[in-house]
Amino acid sequence: MDKDRVSGAIDQAKGAVKDTVGKLTGDTKLQAEGKVDKAVGKMESTVGGAKDTAREALNKS
Repeated sequence: MDKDRVSGAIDQAKGAVKDTVGKLTGDTKLQAEGKVDKAVGKMESTVGGAKDTAREALNKS
């Protein structure tokens, strides 16, 4: 598993926590940071998945 996938999962979890805490406390800035963290995490995870797919394809050749 690519390190980007792991990092992406961590960022998504961190973002979800920030988003939820921001909603509960009414802190719109924290909520927005959470949404950004989740989006960045999703992108990292996608990049990591693409790297894994490419690596597998090269190893099968």
